[in-house]
Amino acid sequence: MGIGVSLFLIAVGAILTFALNVHVGGVNMDVVGWILMVVGALGLIVTMFIWGGRGRSGPTTYVEERRDVGPPV
Repeated sequence: MGIGVSLFLIAVGAILTFALNVHVGGVNMDVVGWILMVVGALGLIVTMFIWGGRGRSGPTTYVEERRDVGPPV
């Protein structure tokens, strides 16, 4: 799950929980909204954990060319 999908689930869950007052037969929309927000938050945490280390790399080794030394004999 990517960052966009996680944010979408959080937003839809917040809308269902806080903005709507809809009663669907046998389904509590507030609970559905909370579940979507929790799933979105967990997806966001997992995505950040997985993709967070990709920008870091190990130590960089620089190689310099020396021009003051003659060709090998």
